[in-house]
Amino acid sequence: MARISALVGDVRRALVARHYSVRTEGAYLGWIKRFILANRLRHPLELGHREVEAFLTRLAVEGRVAPATQNQALCALLFLYRDVLRVQLPWMEEVVRAKPQRKLPVVLSREEVRMLLAQLDGRAWLLASVLYGTGLRLMECLRLRVKDVDFQRCEIVVRDGKGGKDRRTLLPRSLVEPLQVEVERARVLHASDVQAGFGEVWLPHALARKYRSAAREFGWQYVFPALRRSMDPRDDLERRHHVDAEFVSRSLKRARDRAGIAKHVTAHTLRHSFATHLLEAGYDIRTIQELLGHKDVATTQIYTHVLNRGPHAVLSPLDR
Repeated sequence: MARISALVGDVRRALVARHYSVRTEGAYLGWIKRFILANRLRHPLELGHREVEAFLTRLAVEGRVAPATQNQALCALLFLYRDVLRVQLPWMEEVVRAKPQRKLPVVLSREEVRMLLAQLDGRAWLLASVLYGTGLRLMECLRLRVKDVDFQRCEIVVRDGKGGKDRRTLLPRSLVEPLQVEVERARVLHASDVQAGFGEVWLPHALARKYRSAAREFGWQYVFPALRRSMDPRDDLERRHHVDAEFVSRSLKRARDRAGIAKHVTAHTLRHSFATHLLEAGYDIRTIQELLGHKDVATTQIYTHVLNRGPHAVLSPLDR
C-alpha cells in the first residue's frame, strides 16, 4: 500500500507540474485508482498493456460507458505509464472500443428559456443568463476574471478555454448593468479580504512568479467569487475561489422543476440553446463556431438539426 500511496503522490505532482486543471487531476487519479483496484492492488509496474486493454474493454463491454469516458480512462493510464512510470506501452489493438453514438443536444425553446429564468433570482439568475446570453461553458463562466469583461465594447474574453485557447464572445447589453453590480460586489469582498491579510487569487501557470503583485490586483479577481474563503488544494493557501459549479447545477434543476419543463436541463443545455437560437435567427455558422470556441466547424454543425424550424422551414406534406 505504501508503494501505491507514493505512486498516487507522484501522479499528482506530475499533473500539477504540467498545469493540468484540478478537474482533470481528479478524473485521472480516479481512473488510475480504479485500474489498480481492478487488478487487486498490484503496482502498475507489475502490469502491462494486456491489463490496460482488459480494463478498457471491460469499461466498454460490461460498463457500457460512452466513448468519451473510455477515452478519458485511456488518457489517464497513458499519462501514468508515459509521464510518471516512464514506460512506453505498445499500441493496444485488442481494446474493444465503446460504440460511438450520435446524440442530438437538448435544446430549450425561447419560451422555455424565459420560463426557466423566471424561476431564478439573484446570482443564480445572473449566472444562467450569462450562460444562455454568451454561450460560455460552465467553467469558462465561473472562471471569468474582472479584467476580461469589457463593458464598453460589450465583449467577454475567454482565457485558456477548452484546448488552451483564448477567444472573444459577446456580452448581452441587457446584462451590462447586472454584471457591473456583481463586479462591485466582488470589489467589496476583495477589499475586505485585503484588509484581513488575504486577497490573493490563484493565477494560472507561472504568472504568480512572473507578476508578483498580480494576484492581489482587483482585475485578476473572479467576477463570481465564492461567499467564503477556502484552502486551495494546489498549495494549501487560503484564498477566495469562484462559485462552486454545483450551485449552478442545483439552481437549474430546481428552476426546471418549478417551471414544469420536462427536458433535462444543465448549464450546457443553455449553451446548446444559445447556438441553436442564433442559427434559427439566420446567423452564419462560422460566426457561431468562433463564439462557441469550436476547433472544427463540424462540431458546430450538430446544431443545424434546427434549421427545419428556421426562416426556410421544411413543411410536412400533411401541413401543406
